[in-house]
Amino acid sequence: MPDIIFGLDTFGDVPSDDTGVQVSHARSIRQLVDEAVLADELGVDVFTVGEHHRPEYSVSSPETVLAGLATATERIRLSSGVTVLSSDDPVRVFQRFATVDALSNGRAEVILGRGSFTESFPLFGYDMADYDVLFEEKIELFARLLRETPVTWSGTTRAPLVDADVFPKTEHGLTTWVGVGGSPESVVRTARYGFPLMLAIIGGQPERFTPFLDLYRRATEQFGTPRHPVGMHSPGFVADTDDEAREAWFPHYKVVRDRIGALRGWPPVTRAEFDHEVESGSMYVGSAETVAQRIARSVHTMGVGRFDMIYTSGAQSMRSRLRSVELYGSTVVPRVRELLADMPSSPAPDALSLIHISE
Repeated sequence: MPDIIFGLDTFGDVPSDDTGVQVSHARSIRQLVDEAVLADELGVDVFTVGEHHRPEYSVSSPETVLAGLATATERIRLSSGVTVLSSDDPVRVFQRFATVDALSNGRAEVILGRGSFTESFPLFGYDMADYDVLFEEKIELFARLLRETPVTWSGTTRAPLVDADVFPKTEHGLTTWVGVGGSPESVVRTARYGFPLMLAIIGGQPERFTPFLDLYRRATEQFGTPRHPVGMHSPGFVADTDDEAREAWFPHYKVVRDRIGALRGWPPVTRAEFDHEVESGSMYVGSAETVAQRIARSVHTMGVGRFDMIYTSGAQSMRSRLRSVELYGSTVVPRVRELLADMPSSPAPDALSLIHISE
Protein backbone atom coordinates (compact mmCIF):
# COMPACT_ATOMS: atom_id res chain seq x y z
CA MET A 1 0.00 0.00 0.00
CA PRO A 2 1.40 3.45 -0.91
CA ASP A 3 2.31 5.97 1.77
CA ILE A 4 -0.78 7.45 3.39
CA ILE A 5 -1.01 11.10 4.39
CA PHE A 6 -2.19 11.67 7.98
CA GLY A 7 -3.61 14.97 9.13
CA LEU A 8 -5.27 16.71 12.04
CA ASP A 9 -8.33 18.84 11.43
CA THR A 10 -10.01 21.46 13.61
CA PHE A 11 -12.82 23.95 13.25
CA GLY A 12 -11.28 26.10 15.97
CA ASP A 13 -13.66 24.92 18.69
CA VAL A 14 -13.41 27.15 21.77
CA PRO A 15 -11.90 24.97 24.55
CA SER A 16 -12.01 25.17 28.34
CA ASP A 17 -9.18 25.84 30.78
CA ASP A 18 -8.26 23.58 33.69
CA THR A 19 -11.13 24.98 35.78
CA GLY A 20 -13.74 24.10 33.13
CA VAL A 21 -14.33 27.69 31.99
CA GLN A 22 -14.38 28.36 28.27
CA VAL A 23 -11.56 30.62 27.15
CA SER A 24 -11.84 33.62 24.83
CA HIS A 25 -11.80 33.35 21.06
CA ALA A 26 -8.35 34.95 21.09
CA ARG A 27 -6.98 32.39 23.58
CA SER A 28 -8.58 29.63 21.52
CA ILE A 29 -6.65 30.71 18.44
CA ARG A 30 -3.38 30.81 20.35
CA GLN A 31 -4.12 27.32 21.70
CA LEU A 32 -4.64 26.11 18.15
CA VAL A 33 -1.16 27.40 17.28
CA ASP A 34 0.33 25.40 20.18
CA GLU A 35 -1.41 22.27 18.91
CA ALA A 36 -0.21 22.78 15.35
CA VAL A 37 3.38 23.31 16.52
CA LEU A 38 3.20 20.06 18.49
CA ALA A 39 1.76 18.21 15.48
CA ASP A 40 4.61 19.56 13.36
CA GLU A 41 7.22 18.37 15.86
CA LEU A 42 5.65 14.90 16.00
CA GLY A 43 5.65 14.38 12.23
CA VAL A 44 1.95 14.73 11.40
CA ASP A 45 1.70 15.44 7.67
CA VAL A 46 -1.04 18.08 7.49
CA PHE A 47 -2.77 20.52 9.82
CA THR A 48 -6.18 21.65 8.58
CA VAL A 49 -8.23 24.61 9.85
CA GLY A 50 -11.90 25.09 8.99
CA GLU A 51 -13.93 28.24 8.40
CA HIS A 52 -16.99 28.99 10.52
CA HIS A 53 -18.92 32.07 11.56
CA ARG A 54 -20.54 30.80 14.76
CA PRO A 55 -19.84 31.45 18.46
CA GLU A 56 -18.67 27.87 19.11
CA TYR A 57 -15.71 28.35 16.77
CA SER A 58 -12.84 30.82 16.86
CA VAL A 59 -11.63 30.60 13.26
CA SER A 60 -13.47 32.62 10.63
CA SER A 61 -10.36 33.32 8.52
CA PRO A 62 -8.37 30.09 8.11
CA GLU A 63 -5.71 31.63 5.90
CA THR A 64 -4.87 34.24 8.55
CA VAL A 65 -4.33 31.50 11.13
CA LEU A 66 -2.35 29.46 8.60
CA ALA A 67 -0.13 32.46 7.91
CA GLY A 68 0.70 32.53 11.61
CA LEU A 69 1.35 28.80 11.59
CA ALA A 70 3.62 29.20 8.57
CA THR A 71 6.11 31.12 10.68
CA ALA A 72 5.74 28.89 13.75
CA THR A 73 6.15 25.48 12.06
CA GLU A 74 8.82 23.93 9.87
CA ARG A 75 7.56 21.01 7.80
CA ILE A 76 3.84 20.31 8.26
CA ARG A 77 1.51 21.16 5.39
CA LEU A 78 -1.03 23.87 6.18
CA SER A 79 -4.55 23.58 4.81
CA SER A 80 -8.01 25.06 5.08
CA GLY A 81 -10.84 22.64 5.62
CA VAL A 82 -12.93 24.03 4.11
CA THR A 83 -12.71 27.47 2.60
CA VAL A 84 -16.33 28.40 1.82
CA LEU A 85 -15.69 29.55 -1.74
CA SER A 86 -19.37 30.29 -2.41
CA SER A 87 -19.37 33.27 -0.03
CA ASP A 88 -15.86 34.48 -0.83
CA ASP A 89 -14.12 35.92 -3.85
CA PRO A 90 -11.97 33.45 -5.81
CA VAL A 91 -9.35 36.05 -6.66
CA ARG A 92 -8.88 37.04 -3.02
CA VAL A 93 -8.86 33.39 -1.92
CA PHE A 94 -6.09 32.63 -4.38
CA GLN A 95 -4.09 35.69 -3.34
CA ARG A 96 -4.36 34.91 0.36
CA PHE A 97 -3.33 31.28 -0.03
CA ALA A 98 -0.52 32.17 -2.42
CA THR A 99 0.73 34.44 0.36
CA VAL A 100 0.52 31.61 2.92
CA ASP A 101 2.36 29.42 0.44
CA ALA A 102 5.17 31.96 0.25
CA LEU A 103 5.41 32.35 4.03
CA SER A 104 5.48 28.57 4.52
CA ASN A 105 7.96 27.86 1.72
CA GLY A 106 5.42 25.96 -0.39
CA ARG A 107 3.46 24.17 2.35
CA ALA A 108 0.03 25.74 1.78
CA GLU A 109 -3.01 24.04 0.35
CA VAL A 110 -6.69 24.89 0.16
CA ILE A 111 -9.75 22.65 0.43
CA LEU A 112 -12.67 24.34 -1.29
CA GLY A 113 -16.26 23.66 -0.31
CA ARG A 114 -19.81 24.94 -0.50
CA GLY A 115 -20.13 24.88 3.27
CA SER A 116 -22.46 22.75 5.38
CA PHE A 117 -23.01 25.83 7.56
CA THR A 118 -24.63 28.78 5.85
CA GLU A 119 -24.00 31.69 8.26
CA SER A 120 -21.45 33.20 5.87
CA PHE A 121 -24.06 33.76 3.14
CA PRO A 122 -26.15 36.46 4.85
CA LEU A 123 -23.06 37.76 6.65
CA PHE A 124 -21.40 38.63 3.36
CA GLY A 125 -24.55 39.53 1.45
CA TYR A 126 -25.18 36.37 -0.59
CA ASP A 127 -28.59 34.89 -1.34
CA MET A 128 -29.08 31.24 -0.41
CA ALA A 129 -31.21 30.92 -3.54
CA ASP A 130 -27.93 31.17 -5.44
CA TYR A 131 -26.26 28.41 -3.41
CA ASP A 132 -25.51 26.17 -6.40
CA VAL A 133 -24.64 28.77 -9.01
CA LEU A 134 -22.31 30.59 -6.61
CA PHE A 135 -20.11 27.55 -6.15
CA GLU A 136 -20.26 26.43 -9.78
CA GLU A 137 -19.17 29.78 -11.13
CA LYS A 138 -16.56 30.45 -8.48
CA ILE A 139 -14.87 27.07 -8.71
CA GLU A 140 -14.67 27.54 -12.47
CA LEU A 141 -12.91 30.87 -11.95
CA PHE A 142 -10.64 29.46 -9.24
CA ALA A 143 -9.57 26.61 -11.53
CA ARG A 144 -8.51 29.18 -14.11
CA LEU A 145 -6.64 31.24 -11.53
CA LEU A 146 -4.58 28.19 -10.58
CA ARG A 147 -2.94 28.31 -14.02
CA GLU A 148 -1.37 31.61 -12.87
CA THR A 149 -1.74 33.19 -16.29
CA PRO A 150 -3.95 36.17 -17.30
CA VAL A 151 -7.64 35.29 -16.92
CA THR A 152 -10.65 36.33 -18.93
CA TRP A 153 -13.89 35.24 -17.28
CA SER A 154 -17.52 36.30 -16.94
CA GLY A 155 -20.44 35.06 -14.88
CA THR A 156 -23.43 36.21 -12.87
CA THR A 157 -21.94 36.24 -9.36
CA ARG A 158 -19.09 38.75 -9.63
CA ALA A 159 -17.65 41.34 -12.02
CA PRO A 160 -16.02 39.94 -15.16
CA LEU A 161 -12.28 39.73 -15.66
CA VAL A 162 -10.54 40.65 -18.90
CA ASP A 163 -6.95 39.49 -19.29
CA ALA A 164 -6.49 39.96 -15.54
CA ASP A 165 -3.19 38.90 -14.02
CA VAL A 166 -3.31 38.00 -10.32
CA PHE A 167 -0.48 38.33 -7.81
CA PRO A 168 1.44 37.03 -5.96
CA LYS A 169 2.50 34.08 -8.05
CA THR A 170 3.41 30.85 -6.29
CA GLU A 171 6.73 29.11 -6.80
CA HIS A 172 5.35 25.64 -7.45
CA GLY A 173 1.57 25.98 -7.75
CA LEU A 174 -1.14 25.82 -5.10
CA THR A 175 -2.42 22.40 -4.06
CA THR A 176 -6.22 22.49 -4.18
CA TRP A 177 -8.73 19.90 -2.97
CA VAL A 178 -12.53 19.94 -2.95
CA GLY A 179 -14.43 18.85 0.15
CA VAL A 180 -17.60 16.85 -0.49
CA GLY A 181 -20.17 15.70 2.01
CA GLY A 182 -22.02 13.09 -0.02
CA SER A 183 -23.38 14.58 -3.25
CA PRO A 184 -22.67 12.57 -6.43
CA GLU A 185 -22.89 15.77 -8.45
CA SER A 186 -20.15 17.32 -6.31
CA VAL A 187 -17.94 14.27 -6.80
CA VAL A 188 -18.36 14.46 -10.57
CA ARG A 189 -17.66 18.20 -10.57
CA THR A 190 -14.46 17.63 -8.61
CA ALA A 191 -13.32 15.05 -11.15
CA ARG A 192 -14.24 17.32 -14.06
CA TYR A 193 -11.90 20.03 -12.77
CA GLY A 194 -9.17 17.51 -11.98
CA PHE A 195 -9.04 18.31 -8.26
CA PRO A 196 -8.29 15.83 -5.47
CA LEU A 197 -11.40 14.76 -3.54
CA MET A 198 -11.78 15.03 0.25
CA LEU A 199 -14.79 13.16 1.64
CA ALA A 200 -16.39 14.38 4.87
CA ILE A 201 -17.39 11.14 6.60
CA ILE A 202 -18.83 12.18 9.94
CA GLY A 203 -21.45 9.53 10.64
CA GLY A 204 -22.41 5.97 9.82
CA GLN A 205 -20.17 3.23 8.50
CA PRO A 206 -17.44 4.70 6.31
CA GLU A 207 -17.87 1.92 3.75
CA ARG A 208 -21.10 3.53 2.60
CA PHE A 209 -18.95 6.16 0.87
CA THR A 210 -17.16 3.58 -1.27
CA PRO A 211 -19.44 4.29 -4.26
CA PHE A 212 -18.25 7.90 -4.24
CA LEU A 213 -14.61 6.85 -4.47
CA ASP A 214 -15.45 4.62 -7.40
CA LEU A 215 -17.53 7.35 -9.00
CA TYR A 216 -14.58 9.73 -8.72
CA ARG A 217 -12.23 7.23 -10.33
CA ARG A 218 -14.65 6.50 -13.15
CA ALA A 219 -15.37 10.20 -13.73
CA THR A 220 -11.68 11.09 -14.02
CA GLU A 221 -11.35 8.42 -16.70
CA GLN A 222 -14.34 9.79 -18.57
CA PHE A 223 -13.14 13.41 -18.40
CA GLY A 224 -9.49 12.58 -18.98
CA THR A 225 -8.46 14.44 -15.82
CA PRO A 226 -5.83 13.38 -13.26
CA ARG A 227 -6.84 10.71 -10.77
CA HIS A 228 -5.59 11.77 -7.37
CA PRO A 229 -5.63 9.74 -4.16
CA VAL A 230 -8.91 10.40 -2.32
CA GLY A 231 -8.90 11.74 1.24
CA MET A 232 -11.37 11.35 4.08
CA HIS A 233 -11.85 13.31 7.29
CA SER A 234 -13.75 12.09 10.31
CA PRO A 235 -14.13 12.99 14.00
CA GLY A 236 -11.84 11.41 16.53
CA PHE A 237 -10.12 11.85 19.86
CA VAL A 238 -7.26 10.00 21.55
CA ALA A 239 -6.65 9.59 25.28
CA ASP A 240 -4.74 7.17 27.48
CA THR A 241 -7.72 4.78 27.74
CA ASP A 242 -10.91 4.12 25.84
CA ASP A 243 -13.08 5.24 28.74
CA GLU A 244 -11.13 8.43 29.26
CA ALA A 245 -11.43 9.33 25.59
CA ARG A 246 -15.18 8.77 25.51
CA GLU A 247 -15.78 10.75 28.68
CA ALA A 248 -13.60 13.62 27.46
CA TRP A 249 -15.38 13.73 24.09
CA PHE A 250 -19.06 12.95 24.54
CA PRO A 251 -20.35 15.73 26.87
CA HIS A 252 -18.88 18.49 24.70
CA TYR A 253 -19.79 16.76 21.45
CA LYS A 254 -23.40 16.45 22.65
CA VAL A 255 -23.68 20.17 23.43
CA VAL A 256 -22.54 21.20 19.96
CA ARG A 257 -24.37 18.41 18.13
CA ASP A 258 -27.68 19.17 19.87
CA ARG A 259 -27.34 22.91 19.30
CA ILE A 260 -26.80 22.40 15.59
CA GLY A 261 -29.37 19.63 15.47
CA ALA A 262 -32.04 21.92 16.89
CA LEU A 263 -31.53 24.22 13.89
CA ARG A 264 -31.69 21.34 11.42
CA GLY A 265 -34.54 19.35 12.92
CA TRP A 266 -32.44 16.54 14.38
CA PRO A 267 -33.38 14.87 17.69
CA PRO A 268 -30.89 15.14 20.56
CA VAL A 269 -28.06 12.64 20.31
CA THR A 270 -28.07 9.85 22.89
CA ARG A 271 -25.14 8.16 24.59
CA ALA A 272 -26.14 4.89 22.96
CA GLU A 273 -25.95 6.48 19.50
CA PHE A 274 -22.57 7.94 20.33
CA ASP A 275 -21.23 4.61 21.59
CA HIS A 276 -22.46 2.90 18.43
CA GLU A 277 -20.63 5.45 16.25
CA VAL A 278 -17.45 4.96 18.27
CA GLU A 279 -17.64 1.19 18.00
CA SER A 280 -18.66 0.75 14.37
CA GLY A 281 -19.28 4.13 12.74
CA SER A 282 -17.19 7.14 11.80
CA MET A 283 -15.94 8.35 15.17
CA TYR A 284 -12.39 7.33 16.03
CA VAL A 285 -12.47 7.82 19.79
CA GLY A 286 -10.42 5.80 22.24
CA SER A 287 -6.93 4.82 23.29
CA ALA A 288 -4.10 5.07 20.78
CA GLU A 289 -4.30 1.36 19.93
CA THR A 290 -8.10 1.42 19.54
CA VAL A 291 -8.02 4.47 17.29
CA ALA A 292 -5.11 3.12 15.24
CA GLN A 293 -6.87 -0.20 14.64
CA ARG A 294 -10.06 1.52 13.49
CA ILE A 295 -8.29 4.05 11.24
CA ALA A 296 -6.21 1.32 9.63
CA ARG A 297 -9.33 -0.73 8.94
CA SER A 298 -11.14 2.22 7.35
CA VAL A 299 -8.18 3.37 5.27
CA HIS A 300 -7.60 -0.15 3.96
CA THR A 301 -11.26 -0.89 3.27
CA MET A 302 -11.88 2.45 1.58
CA GLY A 303 -8.60 2.57 -0.30
CA VAL A 304 -8.04 6.25 0.51
CA GLY A 305 -4.69 8.02 0.36
CA ARG A 306 -5.24 10.51 3.18
CA PHE A 307 -6.92 10.45 6.57
CA ASP A 308 -7.58 13.63 8.57
CA MET A 309 -8.91 13.31 12.12
CA ILE A 310 -11.15 16.12 13.38
CA TYR A 311 -9.71 16.15 16.88
CA THR A 312 -11.77 18.95 18.48
CA SER A 313 -15.44 18.97 19.40
CA GLY A 314 -16.85 21.65 21.66
CA ALA A 315 -15.36 22.90 24.89
CA GLN A 316 -12.89 20.12 25.66
CA SER A 317 -10.05 21.07 27.95
CA MET A 318 -6.91 22.48 26.40
CA ARG A 319 -4.88 19.91 28.30
CA SER A 320 -6.84 16.96 26.85
CA ARG A 321 -6.62 18.39 23.34
CA LEU A 322 -2.84 18.66 23.52
CA ARG A 323 -2.67 15.11 24.84
CA SER A 324 -4.82 13.92 21.93
CA VAL A 325 -2.51 15.62 19.42
CA GLU A 326 0.50 14.11 21.18
CA LEU A 327 -0.89 10.57 21.10
CA TYR A 328 -2.07 10.88 17.51
CA GLY A 329 1.30 12.03 16.23
CA SER A 330 3.58 9.92 18.43
CA THR A 331 1.62 6.66 18.59
CA VAL A 332 -1.46 6.44 16.38
CA VAL A 333 0.07 7.41 13.04
CA PRO A 334 3.14 5.13 13.35
CA ARG A 335 0.91 2.27 14.50
CA VAL A 336 -1.50 2.74 11.59
CA ARG A 337 1.43 2.61 9.18
CA GLU A 338 2.55 -0.67 10.80
CA LEU A 339 -0.92 -2.17 10.55
CA LEU A 340 -1.35 -1.12 6.91
CA ALA A 341 2.02 -2.60 5.99
CA ASP A 342 0.80 -6.00 7.22
CA MET A 343 -2.52 -5.86 5.37
CA PRO A 344 -2.90 -7.38 1.89
CA SER A 345 -3.15 -4.88 -0.92
CA SER A 346 -6.70 -4.97 -2.25
CA PRO A 347 -8.89 -2.48 -4.09
CA ALA A 348 -12.04 -1.12 -2.56
CA PRO A 349 -15.21 -3.01 -3.51
CA ASP A 350 -16.43 -2.21 -6.99
CA ALA A 351 -19.56 -0.07 -6.79
CA LEU A 352 -19.45 1.63 -10.18
CA SER A 353 -22.91 0.39 -11.05
CA LEU A 354 -24.44 2.14 -8.03
CA ILE A 355 -24.05 5.68 -9.29
CA HIS A 356 -24.43 6.99 -12.82
CA ILE A 357 -22.13 9.72 -14.11
CA SER A 358 -23.91 12.62 -15.71
CA GLU A 359 -23.05 16.19 -16.59
